[in-house]
Amino acid sequence: MKKLLTLLLAALTASALASDFPKGSPNFKTSAPEAIAAGKAEGKPVILVFSASWCPPCQMMKKEVYPSKQVKGYHDQFIWAYLDVDEDSNSKAATKAGVDGIPHIQILSPEGKEVAKQVGSSAPEDFAKKLKGVLAKTKKAE
Repeated sequence: MKKLLTLLLAALTASALASDFPKGSPNFKTSAPEAIAAGKAEGKPVILVFSASWCPPCQMMKKEVYPSKQVKGYHDQFIWAYLDVDEDSNSKAATKAGVDGIPHIQILSPEGKEVAKQVGSSAPEDFAKKLKGVLAKTKKAE
């Protein structure tokens, strides 16, 4: 019984850490289907961030890039989802996105088609530049 409680507590702690976002972060959804549906409904591109609590580059992006002043201006122009690859509920989306390394950031058009992707971390300036380029591509497609 003690082992079971310890494992349960560890799992809950890991989940809590994975969803603990710094102040100024985008409003992350926790389901790919929910984010894709919101993107279609709102006509916004979707950012699927595949990550894990044990991944140092993922945590750096979470703490320093997504809430950064360079990226903050893009928060409302996208639908954001933060998907922990260790959660079974995200395995179908991770497989569909071809995730084989994290952080894996998949950017979809409002219609759900891949527009860009990034595997690995980047500086806030570089990530903001990527988002600006995605917006230019998706606006032309309208």
